[in-house]
Amino acid sequence: MTHDISAMASEWLTPDDAGALLGVSKITLAAWRVKGGGPAYAKFGRSIRYPREALLKWMNSRIVASTSQAVAAE
Repeated sequence: MTHDISAMASEWLTPDDAGALLGVSKITLAAWRVKGGGPAYAKFGRSIRYPREALLKWMNSRIVASTSQAVAAE
């Protein structure tokens, strides 16, 4: 079995890369990690990484059809 390490590593994003994908700052991501409500992440020692799949899932979970639906979801 052959593993492409670079392909697997690209599935785990740094806070900078995750923030760029979501359109938020890494400070916002840090606040979400403390308060909750943000995307799932993993901690490897002192390094924070976001699985790309978790970011996409979190983004899709935020889709609403109207502003009243958004308020009700929060």
